[in-house]
Amino acid sequence: MKKRVQFSKIFFYKKGDTTMIMNRVVKAAAAAALLFLAIFTGSAGNAAASNGNNEESINEKYGPPIIVYGESLSPAQKDEVRNLLKVRDAGQVKEITVTGEDLVKYIKGDPNSNMYSSARISRKDTGEGIVIKQVTPENITEVTDEMYANALLTAGVKDALVEVASPLKVSGHSALVGMYKAYDAGKGAELDPARTEVANEELSLATDLAKKEGMDQDKVSQLLTEIKQEIARQNPATKEEIEQIIDEKLKTLEISLSPEDRQLLVNLFDKMRGLNINFDNAKSQLDNLSKDIKGEIEKAVSENKGFLDSVSNFFKDLIDGIKSLFS
Repeated sequence: MKKRVQFSKIFFYKKGDTTMIMNRVVKAAAAAALLFLAIFTGSAGNAAASNGNNEESINEKYGPPIIVYGESLSPAQKDEVRNLLKVRDAGQVKEITVTGEDLVKYIKGDPNSNMYSSARISRKDTGEGIVIKQVTPENITEVTDEMYANALLTAGVKDALVEVASPLKVSGHSALVGMYKAYDAGKGAELDPARTEVANEELSLATDLAKKEGMDQDKVSQLLTEIKQEIARQNPATKEEIEQIIDEKLKTLEISLSPEDRQLLVNLFDKMRGLNINFDNAKSQLDNLSKDIKGEIEKAVSENKGFLDSVSNFFKDLIDGIKSLFS
């Protein structure tokens, strides 16, 4: 008589038909995996719904989050972006569209440009700094979090959570214009056009340097940030002093620029010098940005560790049980 061994309410023959045993083992493992997937998906869905409710809660101090859509999005792409930016109830957010006219207004750009990258802006309390989150980093090909933060601070934007998304691959430049428009709409006071224009010049130069000079994006952001820090410390009064600061930083960071690109950098920061921008404040907010991103990563790892451990232990027990059938 063949002996039966019970394992998780599934019966296997200990000796005899090996094919039958293996078929049932595979089916058992698959069923268990599907069960855990269903449980996890349900839990994740509930958690997401809960988080979504929190995100859609209206801040009575600053108003609802503002969603700004690129004008070139098709209806289907707009729906995709709406989903990416977690807009579950249009009544809980303020939706606007960034147009070619806005491109001219904020950065003197080409009104015929295609604009796809979109953003969600939520104003925060004073001192919280700027936090950038790229929801679709695989589709924002040239602009990093730090580049966005640097440009926004130069433009006069502060204390905001900015989430960026695009349904297709784009450089990410037009999202900056959308951020300006959304910030204006939320604050009720317009940003200084001179600052938004120079901020866009900064972003354009940063992405150009990353491509032309062979520097990685982080190195470019480091260069711009350290120049700003030094300007804040020395408070240069002339263009020559700006040149000296830039040359020192290029040497310290071992960055080699062409004479033309070096001059573009000098002209950019000399223009900033005349805008009385608090670069000390910019540096502190960039430090906060780095801490926030690190915190988000650590939080995600911590939250998932318990579930992953339980799944790992389950399948370890399952495999051990299967092995015991053949011992």
